[in-house]
Amino acid sequence: MSDNDLNPRRSFLSGFGKFTLSASAIALLAGNEKLALVSEASAQTANNDVTILNSALGAEQQAIAAYQLGAESGLLQKPVLDLAVQFQGHHKQHADVLAKAVAKLGGKPVTPLKDYSFPKDKLKAQADVLAFAASLEKGAVSAYLGAVPILTDRELAKAAASILGDEAMHWAILRQALGQNPVPDAFMS
Repeated sequence: MSDNDLNPRRSFLSGFGKFTLSASAIALLAGNEKLALVSEASAQTANNDVTILNSALGAEQQAIAAYQLGAESGLLQKPVLDLAVQFQGHHKQHADVLAKAVAKLGGKPVTPLKDYSFPKDKLKAQADVLAFAASLEKGAVSAYLGAVPILTDRELAKAAASILGDEAMHWAILRQALGQNPVPDAFMS
């Protein structure tokens, strides 16, 4: 028995047989074109934000898996291993927040891939693992930099900007650990 079987009004409002009515269709039927336009725009906006957040969630899940690979590689010395586990914890927190935001917007959070096809054969030393992690972190910074201005919900944009800052710190610390300039440029791109 579905939720619609238990709630006849919900069944009626959600559609007739195979036909589903959107909120904007209901507004149009009620003779309120302005409400229909606002409702349709709101639905599209939420869908866009869900798509962006799910992309970010997928990247966070990839980072979690990458740090797991690094931690299990046996290539990381104790202080670097501790840092990798800490960064993985940050990514787990990011993923949790993003998944909850996707669900709150009515979307279905993406699930982690079974295999990320990481370049395992190229990870032969601690520096290789750090360089790999740094490249992922830089990619995350760029992705969040692109996402922040196009998220329509300002609170979501603030959360993404906060995550962007964390990713930038990860990237800088990993570059420092590699003996590279941790902040090579005044601007990120």
